[in-house]
Amino acid sequence: MALMTEKLRAIMALDPDRTEVDFEGRDYSWGRIADSVRAIESALEAMGLPADARVGVMLRNRPGHIAAIVAVLSTDRCLVTLNPVLPDERLFADVETLGLPVVIADTTDLARPGLSAALARAGSAIVEIGPRLEAVRVVEPQIRADIRTSPGIAIEMLSSGTTGMPKRIPLSREAFDASFRGFTKYERGRSFDDPPKLNSGCTMVVNPLTHIGGIYGCIAALAAGRKIALLEKFSVEAWVAAVKRNRPAVAPAVPSAVRMLLDADVDPADLSSLRSLISGTAPLPADLVDAFFDKYGIPICSNYGATEFAGAIAGWTIDDFRSLWKEKRGAVGRVHGDIEARIVDPDSGAILAPGEEGLLELKGRQLNNDLQWLRTTDRATLDTDRFLYILGRADNAIIRGGFKVHPDDVVRVLNDHPAVREAAVVGVRDERLGAVPAAAVILRDGASAPSVGDLKAWLKDRLIAYQVPVHIRFVADFPRTPSMKPSADGLQALFEGAP
Repeated sequence: MALMTEKLRAIMALDPDRTEVDFEGRDYSWGRIADSVRAIESALEAMGLPADARVGVMLRNRPGHIAAIVAVLSTDRCLVTLNPVLPDERLFADVETLGLPVVIADTTDLARPGLSAALARAGSAIVEIGPRLEAVRVVEPQIRADIRTSPGIAIEMLSSGTTGMPKRIPLSREAFDASFRGFTKYERGRSFDDPPKLNSGCTMVVNPLTHIGGIYGCIAALAAGRKIALLEKFSVEAWVAAVKRNRPAVAPAVPSAVRMLLDADVDPADLSSLRSLISGTAPLPADLVDAFFDKYGIPICSNYGATEFAGAIAGWTIDDFRSLWKEKRGAVGRVHGDIEARIVDPDSGAILAPGEEGLLELKGRQLNNDLQWLRTTDRATLDTDRFLYILGRADNAIIRGGFKVHPDDVVRVLNDHPAVREAAVVGVRDERLGAVPAAAVILRDGASAPSVGDLKAWLKDRLIAYQVPVHIRFVADFPRTPSMKPSADGLQALFEGAP
């Protein structure tokens, strides 16, 4: 049994009256959560579902779904994440392809036309949960699908799908234990090996539970015995209200959310409890960190991780930020002590010296690959103090007539324009050149849109000519993944048929 599993079981029994979840301004106690957990466990037991069996959970950021996560993980079964925000065709195809023995979903999703039929075709039993911890109900008790097991796997995690079709990644219990052990070192006076206890403070969970950042933050808070402030989706109003209500010392905000908070001119008094923000999931421009710190005096401690890594492998601490930000500005943080990292030449594989750009390779127990070096697709540099700088992805390069354009390089320059709040760049088909860069641009509040010609001229002074986007479109917002990253597929659809 994994240490994480033991912690979840022990924490749940400590104080049933203790508030564990704040959701939409209402408190939910450990006792109410535990009642739902036990009801879900009983339903799975009655179906004869063994340990390590795969259980699908259609995850939303709601209290009932936290109970489902605990019920599956605390019984050493494998949680297979299903994303209900997918369009019908893709969600139903995912359900049928997986052929899971049991799927847990809440009342609102099971009312979705066509879903019950897809589950029937998959041969899945169905357990209905209430989104706000209403009664658990077995809708379909019969398992007709094969009961396959995933020994040692805690979660089969659906990736975010930023650059294409999402894929499901198996994350072992051992990898999660190693990841949480490394993360806990960032908290003063706390060790992952501490006996289970309830802690003060609050963890805000804003990222979707279908995303590694969301479910990682949720499980970490549960295992630490810390209250969760749960938001179903980000808005400035809901985020600020949760901070004012729960007074957390640390709160999460992806880069696009940080920009929205700045643009909304939030009252500094509303953020007075915060010692820092944590930001991940997407590149965090250093200028954005500086602007937020200048306005609110609150550091933004970015981190770097991926679904494949079972969480973060590098990040900033508050102490590092206050002493080293000016020197290490732009880094995603320091590589965790239990992770080895190196930069290699993408062609020869030769290990490069500190400060040289190449591809990032990693090694550590949380990577779940028998301690082999894992080559990422991220262009990076690493300095002698183990601070990591991510320069962009190598695998989403646009080949424009034989010249390689990295979208992240173009985005960084576009975001420097005084009228631009946020930019995203993708490659679109071109009959003559194969592919060309195209940019979608969100303007700052109150900013006038420059002409496309003027913006291209401004970019030509700062980029190589072949890097300048051929197509530029001003938009109110991007098509986004559930984790608020710009969606490559959605952005490319914006430019279909562009001349």
